[in-house]
Amino acid sequence: MKLDKKVALVTGSGRGIGKAIALMLAKEGADVVVNDMDSDSAAKTAEEILSIGRKSLVSVANIAVRAEVESMFDAIKEQFGRLDILVNNAGITRDSLLVKMTEGQWDEVLAVNLKGVFNCTQFAAKMMSEQNAGKIVNLSSASGQMVNIGQVNYAASKAGVIGVTKTLARELARFNINVNAVSPGFINTPMTEKVPDKVRDMIKSNIPLRRVGEAEDVAKAVRFLVTDDSDYITGQTIACNGGLYI
Repeated sequence: MKLDKKVALVTGSGRGIGKAIALMLAKEGADVVVNDMDSDSAAKTAEEILSIGRKSLVSVANIAVRAEVESMFDAIKEQFGRLDILVNNAGITRDSLLVKMTEGQWDEVLAVNLKGVFNCTQFAAKMMSEQNAGKIVNLSSASGQMVNIGQVNYAASKAGVIGVTKTLARELARFNINVNAVSPGFINTPMTEKVPDKVRDMIKSNIPLRRVGEAEDVAKAVRFLVTDDSDYITGQTIACNGGLYI
């Protein structure tokens, strides 16, 4: 129980990687704020956390909308009075070739994947600095480190997350706040299950470990970064991709 008495917020934790992270942190003793735009999936994650014996709070705030993020943090303060861990996991894709990409597709991805990280981290940093302690983990992507055709918006957002991580690691170190990132490769999630088998097999053939990752693989990396085991690690990006990008 390395996270006993800790409070964590995991954005986009209704399903997929976010849900796996939320449940793993709860199993380590943390109370977890479940944030997701899908209220039904968020409620189900919260129910599982409660069944583990931990407390949970559901938030359907859109992290791209500052006023909603502020309300979410007000609720966290009211129920828990503190925040020890922030995992910026929520993300979307709106893939398209550059010449066909709409301004809306660009803006929507940058708003959720990058502005959302800014919004949540700014409010979390204010709480954590008052506590003089905190752990922040941002979910980037292998797509932010290597190129995929048709993902200029997604790649820009995830590369930006790495830049945010490094900058804030320097800014927030004086408050004893660690800021790191995890960069998943191809992971079995609801987002990737629609990928055609032929494409999936091609991706798998390029992974040295010869398997597609599971959400729990990413959750384990996050768990390490939010426990005391990583107290002397900040500003780093851990690639969780089976060797797809080295």
